[in-house]
Formats: sequence, structure tokens, C-alpha cells
Amino acid sequence: MADGSDGVAQAADGLAERALPDVLTRAHLIGIGGAGMSGIARILLARGAAVSGSDAKESRAFLTLRAQGARIAIGQRAENIEQLTEPPTAVIVSTAIKDSNPELVAARERGIPVLHRAQALAKLMEGYQVACIAGTHGKTSTTSMLTVALQHCRLDPSFAIGGDLNESGANAHHGTGSVFVAEADESDGSFLVYSPRVAVVTNIEPDHLDHHGTAEAYSAVFDEFVDRIEPGGALIVCADDEPAAELGRRAESRGVRVRRYGRSATGELDAQVLDYQPKTDDGGVVRVRLGDQELDVTVAVPGEHMAYNSVAALLAGVELQAPADQLAEGLAAFGGVRRRFEFKGRSQDVRVYDDYAHHPTEVAAQLRAVRQAAGSGRVVVVFQPHLYSRTRTFAAEFAEALGLADEVVVLDVFGAREEPEPGVSGNLIAERITGATVHYEPAFDRAATLAAQLVRPGDVLVTMGAGDVTQLGPEILRELDARSATGTPTTGG
Repeated sequence: MADGSDGVAQAADGLAERALPDVLTRAHLIGIGGAGMSGIARILLARGAAVSGSDAKESRAFLTLRAQGARIAIGQRAENIEQLTEPPTAVIVSTAIKDSNPELVAARERGIPVLHRAQALAKLMEGYQVACIAGTHGKTSTTSMLTVALQHCRLDPSFAIGGDLNESGANAHHGTGSVFVAEADESDGSFLVYSPRVAVVTNIEPDHLDHHGTAEAYSAVFDEFVDRIEPGGALIVCADDEPAAELGRRAESRGVRVRRYGRSATGELDAQVLDYQPKTDDGGVVRVRLGDQELDVTVAVPGEHMAYNSVAALLAGVELQAPADQLAEGLAAFGGVRRRFEFKGRSQDVRVYDDYAHHPTEVAAQLRAVRQAAGSGRVVVVFQPHLYSRTRTFAAEFAEALGLADEVVVLDVFGAREEPEPGVSGNLIAERITGATVHYEPAFDRAATLAAQLVRPGDVLVTMGAGDVTQLGPEILRELDARSATGTPTTGG
């Protein structure tokens, strides 16, 4: 691949290149309430497409989509397609949609093209300068940071993220600028349809083995992703993460231009982390050397891992020819992402947060950040394992990570797309935890009451996991408010 970067200002030659692809003029999205699907629907609507869709239940995303003109049905039936005034030009699905889905069956019977959501997003990216953020951990936060930083530079990027930005409450946007920023999901290999100009890989650690099968196959898919980088583009890797650093070395040997960030890795770094200082309140400040320039980047969310994400976003923004000092100002304005250490409220001097961490490394990193935020208070975590296969594979690692808390409530497994496995439950993790007081609570409806009984003033409680554990934060706050109203002291379990 050739060296160099044409820059944001030279990226696109007019709106004609970004006309809505014919196949997407009338799109029907099965599972339209999902994080990825609702984002695609937002962009389609903004670009003038007729959008319909369905989902199993109501979602808060539907308010905006319906207001923008989407036709959404609750419940998935063949009639949702058959009764449309005009047949869809495409039906869009995610990996979670099974072949037996009645709407998918109806679409195929009628010869309607079926696109995976990543294929639809790739078509929407045509004519843009694309930045894709990948990696086992941190891609949602890094994608969000880069988006907010570019917005601060007044570049108005289009974006598609696996979570809602706290600033706008949106997970996607059709911008007026020439850049499209997207979270690139490796879980099912679907990111292999993208052709980014800038690709970031934050780290690589075995995950999603239910799809990839082996750690080796999981790692190999990132090499395939790197081969999708367009000529003249660049790969950005964390040099402190050895698998990502090795990916960079392999890419470089194939002629890919590689840029690196980190603290203590050997070799030349394009963005070097000189120091990180946590703040007494949430967040911290990371000092970065960028060529001959040194910058202090304020990060509003706690944890050194978040500081590293901000440096990845900074380097990606510079690669897109945005000014480093303005990017740093934008990063300081980043207020977080929904479900990434999201503050839910305070009651009886107990702060309650919600977090999406669902891999042992993520859990450990986030609990270290929670410890920083807790100060002299205790750390209480309500953890819901996600997927039976992940629970079985990483039970010991989850237990070690959760041992960083003071009190742990382990719920039963949120199976999502998987069927239950005999002998695999939340207790597989709970019985292995040491260093913390552990409570295994398989009854979801009792979890909020238990958590409210365990905390005491000064504690930080975080609900954690990729499933419906996110519902518990408000319930716990209501329990604490009710205890306060009746004069019941909060003294811990």
C-alpha cells in the first residue's frame, strides 16, 4: 500500500457519490430496535429512504424512528412485509435473526434481496472517507471519542456506534462532512465487508469463540480486516497490547502503513503516553507526545483504559488530518456512552452506575476504574454473565476479575442467542470468586432488593453485563429511596 494521506478536505468530490444506493431506497429491518439496526435505520431515514421494520417488543429507539417516518410493527410476522404498500428493495438482518424468521422466509420467497446489517452499512459508507474502530475491548468508547472529537473540529462526521452518545443520545447520524466513523464488529466476522481508510485495532483477546471456534481463528479475522484497508490508508494499533502489536508487524510486512500508540512498548511510537493522572472526581488526564508536540488530554470517564482509548481516537483524528489541539479539546468534552460506566443516580449517599462489560478483561478494567471512583467507599457489583459458551469458557477468569470488588452479586446467565447448557449457570462463576463477599442470586426479580440491602453510605454500585441487568439500576435506586422514606438505615449486608 502507498504511503500518505489525502486528508479530510480532499476526501469526497460531491454529494453525487453519496446518493442513496438503489437497493436501500425501501428498506425493511428485522430487529429494528437493536443497537446496530436502529442506527442504520436513522441514517437511511435521514438520507430519504422509506423505512419499515419489526421487533419483538417496544424500544425507546422507536420514538425517534417513528417520528422520522419509520413504520414499525411489534411482533415478527410475514404480513409485516406482505402488507407494505410497495415491496422492500431490501430486507436487512443481523446475525441474531434465524433463517426460520417468518419475515425473512417471506422475503426470500418473494425474491427480495437480503442484506446483513454490515453490508447495508458498507453501502451507506460509499463515497466517504471511512474510519473503522475494531478490537476485542474498547471499540464503542473509542468510536464515540473519535466522533465527538471530529464534531468539535466542525467536521460533522456521519457515524454508526454500538451505543448512544451521552451528548446527543444517538447511536448514528448522517452528517454533512466527508468522514464516516463506524464501530467495526468482529464477533461474527461481518466487519470484513468494510474498506476503511483508517482502521484502529485497540487490542486482541480471544472472544466470540461460539462463532470463530478457536483463538487462532479469532485472531486471523483481524488480519483479513487489515487487508481491507484501502490503498494509502493506515492501520493504528496499541503497541502495548502484544497481539495488536504483532498484527501491526504482520501488516507492515505486507506493505500496510502502521501507526502506533502506547506507553512502554519498544520501538517508535506515533503517539506516546507519557503519564496518566486520575482526577479526584471521575476521569483523569493523559499526557501524550505526538511527534514534537506534547498534549494534555482530559478524559471525563474514569480508568486508564479509557485514557488509552482517547489516545487511539486522537491518533485516528490526526490521521484524518484534523488538528491535534482541537481534537484534544473535543476529547475533553466527551461525556461518555450509554451503558459505559453510565451514572444512573444517587440515593442514601450510594452512587449507582451501569456498565456493558461482559468479558473478563473488560470487567477487571472497569472495576479498577470503579475503585478509583469509589475513593474510600466500597465497590459493589451486580454481574450478569452473557452467553453460556462465554460463561463456560471464562468462568475462572470472570471470578478473578470480580474478586476486585468488595461485594459481588452474580445473576444467572443471559443466554441471548444461545440455548441453555447443562451445568452452566452464574454459580459456575460465583463459586470460584475469592477476595470478595459473594452472593449468587438466580432470581432476577430479587436482585434489586438484595443489592439495596448490601450497600452502605459512600459505596459505589455498578450493574454490569450485556443483558437485561441494565434494568436493575433504576430499581435499586427506587429500593434505596423507599428505605430512606421509611427510615430504614443503609448499613450494608
